[in-house]
Amino acid sequence: MKTFTLAAITLATLGAIVAPQAAQAKKAPAAPVVRMETAKGTILIKLFPKEAPLSTANFIKLVNKGFYNGLTFHRIADLDPNSPSKIVQGGDPSGDGTGGPGWEIKGEFTSNGVKNPLKHVAGAFAMARTSDSNDTAGSQFYICVNPVPFLDGNYAVFGQVLKGLDVAAKLQVGDKMTKVTMQK
Repeated sequence: MKTFTLAAITLATLGAIVAPQAAQAKKAPAAPVVRMETAKGTILIKLFPKEAPLSTANFIKLVNKGFYNGLTFHRIADLDPNSPSKIVQGGDPSGDGTGGPGWEIKGEFTSNGVKNPLKHVAGAFAMARTSDSNDTAGSQFYICVNPVPFLDGNYAVFGQVLKGLDVAAKLQVGDKMTKVTMQK
């Protein structure tokens, strides 16, 4: 009986030591976070590669190339005159809403046949595209300062502002992204 009790205690102790280590080993990798510095302050954005892998990979590729450094926010718009629906848009190298990186990606949203459950809540970070085609996103993005639910399912949300939504709310047309980097 003493041997059985000692063996049970030993197994329980080993389980208590090994189980947390196994849980840590299986822990999902941390979501990528982007640091967007502006003259008005810093915005931190968590990206969602599981829900929007193409949009996330495309954005990270451009960030890592330094593409966004020095670009302006070219559009600030209230999309619904009957309720707060402000967005701030940037990422156009032309500075007027007509430019991109030289390629386009598939729009990752429901009306384009892609299961993406992310919504246009306050702080949502999404790919802009032309109204001509669902698959015209490239480098332009927007931040929802307020919830904009009528965009749900028609544009690819792929991130969420973690910190700095107040900064985004202060941005004006012509304000620059001084430095955009992946946070380590």
